[in-house]
Amino acid sequence: MTDLKSNAVRGIAKKARQYASHLKRSAARKVKQLTDPHEKVVSLKSRNGSKGDVLLSYFTEFFLLPNGQLPPTNTHSRYWESLLMGRTFVDLGYDVDVIYHTNRTFVPNKDYRMFVDVRHNLERLAPMLPEDCTKIAHIDVCHIIFQNVAEWKRLLDLQQRRGATLVARRFEWPNQLIEVADCATILGNKFTMDTFSYAGKPLHPVPIIPCRSFDWPENKDFEACRKRFLWFGSGGMVRKGLDLVLEAFAAMPDCHLTVCGPVSDEKDFEAAYEKELYRTPNITSVGWVDIEGPQFRDICRNSVALVYPSCAEGQCGGVITCMHAGLIPILSYESGVDVDDFGRILPSCSVSDIQNIVRQIADLPPSQLAQMARASWDYARTNHTYDKFAQEYRRVIEHVVG
Repeated sequence: MTDLKSNAVRGIAKKARQYASHLKRSAARKVKQLTDPHEKVVSLKSRNGSKGDVLLSYFTEFFLLPNGQLPPTNTHSRYWESLLMGRTFVDLGYDVDVIYHTNRTFVPNKDYRMFVDVRHNLERLAPMLPEDCTKIAHIDVCHIIFQNVAEWKRLLDLQQRRGATLVARRFEWPNQLIEVADCATILGNKFTMDTFSYAGKPLHPVPIIPCRSFDWPENKDFEACRKRFLWFGSGGMVRKGLDLVLEAFAAMPDCHLTVCGPVSDEKDFEAAYEKELYRTPNITSVGWVDIEGPQFRDICRNSVALVYPSCAEGQCGGVITCMHAGLIPILSYESGVDVDDFGRILPSCSVSDIQNIVRQIADLPPSQLAQMARASWDYARTNHTYDKFAQEYRRVIEHVVG
């Protein structure tokens, strides 16, 4: 009998400890949700009654700014996209809960009419949502498996050319976002959409937002700058083709290249291309540049074109920013940007093809270069603005709802 009582006491004590531990974890989770911006839930209310609730899983930063504070214009376009997407649903009469796309603790406690996600939350939360909830993927990259394979192939090619093994910088764990979604909005062109076409889901393209727009550079001297080019990108130098551009320009001493990007963050790349980056007379490595500052405007004024042979993008915001600054785009098809007749799509991203297209541009008369640059600027100003994104996103959501 004594043993039975002892066992019962121990059992009760164990359950008490488990319950206390559960309460502690719950309290810690709630504290984190209140204090960690990546765990917070931001709630937006419609102005004149509500048609229902929408859950948006993207970025929360701009929603957390103090009232009256304007968001910065030189940050990544995805923060603006998230803000404008949330506002779209509010303007359409919905209440909106916004969570960070990496939030793994959020559990739905409402009957959401729609759920929009950019990565992994749709897979996690879909089983907890009402059956009639419309699940919308927001796609800002080409398919992750395509992206990973493309970067690894570039790294393998570099290894064979240069005898150096570099680290993959943009590897991302694949998701089943498009398989779970009912439809998708997508930043990109036919290339980007084709990487998702296997799923057979409706894909609605929307235009990427520029990080910054600029006035047309009046009195730009196209004769003086027709042999001066720019590479402009963020992390992942090999994926974005900087190695190929450096090799191309190192063998073209009559053409000049300016490199703007965080090269020093990738020490293995910097070591492999130290000579091209820092000891080649016709290549200037500037490093990271604030697009709000005068240095970026000066670089663009003194350059004729952007050279950007990326192997995988959704729709590259850096390309659009440079087009807003009046540069002619020389791009890979995989950059996700259509250039019509004001730019050039590289036949391949080989060093020789980069050289051939660069020389073709450099040999054009200044008057034609000015026309192409102006057409590039006009295209960006017409098709890639905050208002254009908001207009197209609203059109898509109204179509999906309808």
